[in-house]
Amino acid sequence: MISIPMKLRVSLFIVAAWMISGYAAGQSAGQELPSAPSASAQEEAPPKPEPPATKSTPKPHKDNELRPGDNTTPAAPSSNDSAKHDPPSASEAPPPATSDAAQPSSAGGTGSGSGSPATDAAPATSTPAPASTQPKLEDVPQGESESSFPTIVVHANEVRVIFTVTDKRGRYIKDLKERDFRVLDDKKLVEKIRSFRSETDLPLQVGLLVDASNSVRDRFKFEQEAAIEFLNSIIRPRYDLAFTVGFDSTPDVTQDFTDNTELLSKGVRALRPGGGTAMYDALYYACRDKLIKQVPTGPVRRAIILLSDGDDNSSHVTREEAIEMAQRAEVIVYTISTNVTGSKGKGDKVLERIAEATGGRAFFPFQVRDVTDAFGSIQDELRSQYWMSYRPPDFVADGHFRTIEILAQEKGYRVRARKGYFAPRH
Repeated sequence: MISIPMKLRVSLFIVAAWMISGYAAGQSAGQELPSAPSASAQEEAPPKPEPPATKSTPKPHKDNELRPGDNTTPAAPSSNDSAKHDPPSASEAPPPATSDAAQPSSAGGTGSGSGSPATDAAPATSTPAPASTQPKLEDVPQGESESSFPTIVVHANEVRVIFTVTDKRGRYIKDLKERDFRVLDDKKLVEKIRSFRSETDLPLQVGLLVDASNSVRDRFKFEQEAAIEFLNSIIRPRYDLAFTVGFDSTPDVTQDFTDNTELLSKGVRALRPGGGTAMYDALYYACRDKLIKQVPTGPVRRAIILLSDGDDNSSHVTREEAIEMAQRAEVIVYTISTNVTGSKGKGDKVLERIAEATGGRAFFPFQVRDVTDAFGSIQDELRSQYWMSYRPPDFVADGHFRTIEILAQEKGYRVRARKGYFAPRH
């Protein structure tokens, strides 16, 4: 056995001890490498839930993509599960929200409390939101239609009347005011007149109906010229309109609505006498197919000048049916008799009835030259009229005829207006 000197042993022992300590130090250093992360992980344990927070942050970002149409941003991220279900409902929610913007009643119900939990909970549940939105969208039009009904009824119930006032001598009174009249509608006092004006400049819509039957052949030419003179003096270009109809057994429009007096003159001259007399049919046609269909842009005066002897023998409608149509069209009918016998006959009484029921006048020019005077009187009356509108008391839309009576406060004055109107039927 080899003997090692004492000094060498000590040196080897020191070297071995150093190596062992170095190895131990290396082991300890190697063990500290994983322990450092664990310690940091323990120190950062409270923030460690941040990954869920960071995982949830994309979901609020997704919610933010829907927020332009959703006013409930503060509480939207509060439930991750609801956020997963919200995208389809929230994507559907903006269109109703934008459509409801024009309808304050539904928009205010969903977006007025954007910061309140109650309103935030509504978007969180996706399936009820569309269900609750749909009824609101359906309810709003119903509310609007219901609120619009009274407006329509008001317009339907507003009665418009054109009338004239004369004194005991038949002279026109043109300077009266609203306070100078009382109105009875269906024999009940009208509380308030909504509009009242002295309307000598209201646009005119005039129909000239000329009897072209064999019974008026004798002075037909003169009546044509008198009618042409009347139209030339009463029709104002770009303001008034007129049309001409000749009738025997059937009505014949020789000139449709125009403001051109030259065309109207040609229409009158185109009339040719012959055949029977269907006066009621002609009046009915002129009111129903011409004047009613000529929709005005504002208040107008509608008048028909009817030249005939009044002896109807070919009509399909009755006298009262023709009068009713004139009243529905709010037409004033002025009649000029072509009877030259010198005494009023049965036909003249018919002409009186038509004129009186519609608020017009009947003229009986037994002399040929008096026809021109009759047209002149009609022209004066059309320039001396009043216009008023009112809402009838206790109105019922039952289609019945309601009477109109306008009374002047001055006892010596006489008011001439149509006798009434037919209430609309709903």
